[in-house]
Amino acid sequence: MWYVMQVRTGTEENIRCQCQRTIDRRILERCFIPYYQQKKRFQGQWHIQERILFPGYVFLIAENLEPLMENLKHVIGMTRIIGTGETIVPLTDQEVELLIRMGGDKEQLVRLSQGIIEGDQVHIISGPLQGMEGAIRKIDRHKRIAVLSLDMFGRTVDMKVGLEIIEKNKEKNTEACLQEI
Repeated sequence: MWYVMQVRTGTEENIRCQCQRTIDRRILERCFIPYYQQKKRFQGQWHIQERILFPGYVFLIAENLEPLMENLKHVIGMTRIIGTGETIVPLTDQEVELLIRMGGDKEQLVRLSQGIIEGDQVHIISGPLQGMEGAIRKIDRHKRIAVLSLDMFGRTVDMKVGLEIIEKNKEKNTEACLQEI
């Protein structure tokens, strides 16, 4: 089961290291933080940087919740495990599949996508955003990111991922428009 732990933003790596150091591997299979790639220009050149996909959250994979909760009491800085009300709820199969599809099973790094804008339509031509055009809520071409609106953690969350628009056509393909007439 995949669980999500809420922590103070900026302490994610510290908490992940604490969990890996203090919790037995038989209890905690894996502890990770998903990242995404973003292109940034500095010193006159483009660089690919990695940023935290969900700031303030650390992901845990464990089979049995009871010993995990007991061991998490020793982790300094943990806020809570995400759930509904007082009940701790693991991520749904759809949420796990989405995270694996976007970031890979082990790596959990959402690579940079490339797309084209035609009129008011976005077409993703490569990368993990392929087929997810409908979830894109906003594109910041200057920062080279797309903001997706997804159902995660029992609510709708905005997720930033790297997207480079390599071409923008103001109008739809004129041949296609003529064929429609």
